Amino acid sequence: MRTPQTSLMVEGMRVALPRLASDSGAYDVIDRLSLSIDQGQTFALVGESGSGKSMTALALLRLLPEGLRIREGKVLMGDDDLFALRESDMLRVRGRRIGMIFQEPSTSLNPVMTIGQQLLEVIERHGLARAAAARELALEWFARVGLPEPERQLHAYPFELSGGQKQRAMIAIALAAQPELLIADEPTTALDVSLQAQIMALLKQLQQERGMAMLLITHDLALVSDVADHLALMYAGQIVESRASRDFFAEPRHPYGRLLLRALPKASDRGRALAAIEGLVPSLRQTFAGCRFASRCPWVLESCMHQLPTLNAERGVRCFRDAELAASGDRLRLETFDNRPSKSGTKLLEVRGLAVRYRRSGGWFEAVGGVDLELRRGETLALVGESGCGKTTIGKALMGLLPEDAKLEGQALFSEDGLSLIPRDQRRRLQIQLRMQMIFQDPFASLNPRMRIQQVLEEGILALRQSLQAQERSEAIRLLLEQVGLEPEVLNRYPHEFSGGQRQRIAIARALAVEPSLLICDEPTSALDVSVQAQILNLLVRLRDRLGLSLIFITHNIGVVEYLADHVAVMHQGRILEQGRADEVLEHPRQDYTRSLLASVPRLQR
Repeated sequence: MRTPQTSLMVEGMRVALPRLASDSGAYDVIDRLSLSIDQGQTFALVGESGSGKSMTALALLRLLPEGLRIREGKVLMGDDDLFALRESDMLRVRGRRIGMIFQEPSTSLNPVMTIGQQLLEVIERHGLARAAAARELALEWFARVGLPEPERQLHAYPFELSGGQKQRAMIAIALAAQPELLIADEPTTALDVSLQAQIMALLKQLQQERGMAMLLITHDLALVSDVADHLALMYAGQIVESRASRDFFAEPRHPYGRLLLRALPKASDRGRALAAIEGLVPSLRQTFAGCRFASRCPWVLESCMHQLPTLNAERGVRCFRDAELAASGDRLRLETFDNRPSKSGTKLLEVRGLAVRYRRSGGWFEAVGGVDLELRRGETLALVGESGCGKTTIGKALMGLLPEDAKLEGQALFSEDGLSLIPRDQRRRLQIQLRMQMIFQDPFASLNPRMRIQQVLEEGILALRQSLQAQERSEAIRLLLEQVGLEPEVLNRYPHEFSGGQRQRIAIARALAVEPSLLICDEPTSALDVSVQAQILNLLVRLRDRLGLSLIFITHNIGVVEYLADHVAVMHQGRILEQGRADEVLEHPRQDYTRSLLASVPRLQR
């Protein structure tokens, strides 16, 4: 029963997607969703991409994309059912009673309006202040969210702000009308750990000051354990578990929740595979007969395939085997492999005094200065640090992918035969590419959208392994697909036809096509869900051990570093502050910056 402290209550919400014109009826992409958020509470909605989290938020605000419709249900705020209001009344709800921080500020901020104009529009539209008073209020909000030089930011356009600054501007716009409920859709995705900590501390502070409720939508379980009071786990349009956050992290009850927690990389998992959930979230363009998680569940029963479990209100879980698993433990056996610090192998790569400068008006900007690195065969070296510290610049410098006007200094060479990477001519460029390849952060942007996967994989072989005949090329491609866990049928498809995890596997296969000794991995899992991240990390470890690969792993995910890295180099403002064995740097950091960076990392509170 709704209490006076309840800020928002959702009852039996169903969102429908019409079938094709030749069919009748519709698909329930959000199925009978119910939840309750109390005043001052942080309610986390968690799940993989495609599970319906963002669609739920848009449905609450009646902002669904064209074609989707709310079939039934209620959304209650006070005495108002938002689904029963006229659109003119909803205009007063959006922003004034419910504010929203959208997932990607770069696309949700108007590029032709200054951020000052966009904030003033909210303040004046909801009648909070006018003219000079509105301007003073805007300056106050910019200061409160930590934007530097608020007066100057009033006249700045979105493209003039960094990612973190755009996110702060979005927070100011969402909170300016002092809403009762804030919906924060992935507010820290793709931000480095220190900036994540700043953004979440800011949201919690503002929430405590005003007693505001917050619906946090994310797939970052460590973040949820740190800030959320209640958690609802969503899968394929349904809530499968809904409990107090501390209870969920102490012992999840649904198989999906159990597997998600085990998929998180950490130091104690070294030497065994992560509990990756094989397969993908099913398409919502179908009619489900039984449990929607059944096709991916290692504890599935025959009845799960044909009967739909209901959400047990008392235990907060939707599963036939809940009591049985709780009593016996899950007893899931995992693959093991040798993922321990590598024995000292031969030195593969040596970098001395690497410096990169870019031309800017009035002189040169030093992006990387005086970097020294070493990498041995079969080792993984992690480069960590905040965004903009020079990690990716080092990778691009070694690969020869810097802009033509960049000034590159220092030495970098393959130690075994003295092949120098700096400078490089056309002959040496091909020799280097045979030994070293790069996996980029965004596989969709790095794969040619007009090329079929067959052409993507053949391109490097044709350029760098010209001695192979057609049959040998076909066999090499078949082996590549097998190594990365893809079927031969993918060869005739285009990049847009795959999920993010599948595209990353294709990008890894492309990098392996020329049989390199070294892979530079630039944030290859940062935009992936927890379970897909586990699949990719398992794959990289297997390939490293099976093929004797060395990895330079560029990341800001410390959990991944703990699990994967043999050595760590910590970067700040273009320089390496400290480096050494992973366990020594992470457990006993010598530099204040490293200690601060590690302190910002959200950890599971169990």
